[in-house]
Amino acid sequence: MTSPAAATGPQTSSLIIGNALSIPKLIYGTAWKKERTADLVYAALKTGFRAVDTAAQPKHYDERGVGEGIGRAICEGIVNRKDLFIQTKFTPLNSQSETLPYDRFAPLVDMVHQSVQSSLKNFTFVGQEPYLDGLILHGPMDTIDDTMIVWKTLESYAPHRIRHLGLSNTTLSTLEAVYARASLKPAIVQNRFWSRTGFERALRSYCRENDMVFQAFWTITANRELLESEPVRFVAQNAGVDAVAAYYSLLVALGNLAVLDGTTDTAHMAADLEIEKVGLWADNENRAWSQTLKTFQAMLGDL
Repeated sequence: MTSPAAATGPQTSSLIIGNALSIPKLIYGTAWKKERTADLVYAALKTGFRAVDTAAQPKHYDERGVGEGIGRAICEGIVNRKDLFIQTKFTPLNSQSETLPYDRFAPLVDMVHQSVQSSLKNFTFVGQEPYLDGLILHGPMDTIDDTMIVWKTLESYAPHRIRHLGLSNTTLSTLEAVYARASLKPAIVQNRFWSRTGFERALRSYCRENDMVFQAFWTITANRELLESEPVRFVAQNAGVDAVAAYYSLLVALGNLAVLDGTTDTAHMAADLEIEKVGLWADNENRAWSQTLKTFQAMLGDL
């Protein structure tokens, strides 16, 4: 089935789902940045990124460093808090290391509260009440009942402290179970994008049908063949952008999809954001764009 976006170029500002969720198509990913985190986040915002992904998981993320980088950009007038989409995650104990944002012996509800409070502290900026645009459950708990305990606890912070909730590393069946039982429905699903899961076709379709944004990660690492494919080369050549921007443009045009981009190279940051340039070319060359997108969809099994 052709996606809703098949006839148009990639939208270049924000992805708007109904009247609820507005999020940039490219999200700066901060995993494994360690001591470089603050400087890289600052550089990404200065280059033009307006969405940042992190997690309350010191094993792989420096959430405090993310807040420092954002705070620096706000203080220098590069961005305003209201123009940013900041999302973090609650990470279950089995995916943590010795350093934790909560007491490992606390009841599950208290773990969630402690993690959220720690995150809000990291994203407190001068003169503003802290809030998170997105809070993602980093992975489902061992049982759906425990998953819903976490979810219901997170719901207690909506809408003032947490605007949107999401799931990561989830199966479609778990997502459906949470969606059925949640008062605040999932707005975000963040999963690997790769051939081993059929590029999450069924899950992405469910997201489109239920006004959720699918956030793709491992988008380049696991998909070199897509990055080097003929549709990507055609868009890159004709739109005058590099392969990554062309690839990202085809992905976001699949509908309800945003991409995590974790580059540490400032030149690549700027080049990746040129999906706007692809949008302008696609608007002028709609027939060529539509056919190229259909070819790309066929490679993913979306048609």
